[in-house]
Amino acid sequence: MKARVTKQCMGDRNCNKLCPEVFKYDEDQLLSVVQFDVIPEKYEDLVRQAAAECGADAIEIEE
Repeated sequence: MKARVTKQCMGDRNCNKLCPEVFKYDEDQLLSVVQFDVIPEKYEDLVRQAAAECGADAIEIEE
């Protein structure tokens, strides 16, 4: 699985709180970024949850 945060990110940091192992807040860009090219399997469910709960629909997942 791969994931990315689009420019639609509102910077509310909900994904960072849900899965800080995967999502990091970039203070320069004022949005969250994914820290992995390929998401480790143990975090896949949390990344899916973060995408589902993202108010801006800013997390895109490629299975």
